[in-house]
Amino acid sequence: MINLDFKSDTPIYEQIIEQIKYHVMKGNLEAGTIIPSVRKMALELSITPGTVAKAYQELERQGIIETIRGKGTFIALKIEKKPDEEKVEQISKEFQSKIIELKMMGYDEEHIVELIRNLYREMS
Repeated sequence: MINLDFKSDTPIYEQIIEQIKYHVMKGNLEAGTIIPSVRKMALELSITPGTVAKAYQELERQGIIETIRGKGTFIALKIEKKPDEEKVEQISKEFQSKIIELKMMGYDEEHIVELIRNLYREMS
């Protein structure tokens, strides 16, 4: 379910977060679904448990997963969609960087907006 790119600039824990969120959004992981323990996930992905723990802590902070002592870690029953201004600012900076790259490749505003629109539709 989770595929890591060890050559990516994106830290491993962020890749885990992104992919779990993606699977939740697509309905592959439904509310109440148990996910592997930190140790099991680390073994499956051949990474350190600390990396998985960091991803799980952030997912729990965001309300995507919840850990019930003695029972396991689950996709949250109710995921609240709430704005996170810090995260929005970080994403805006990432967008800015990518837009600069696209403009340097000759893409105009219309093509960039269409690219984003298509990506958004793929995620829906």
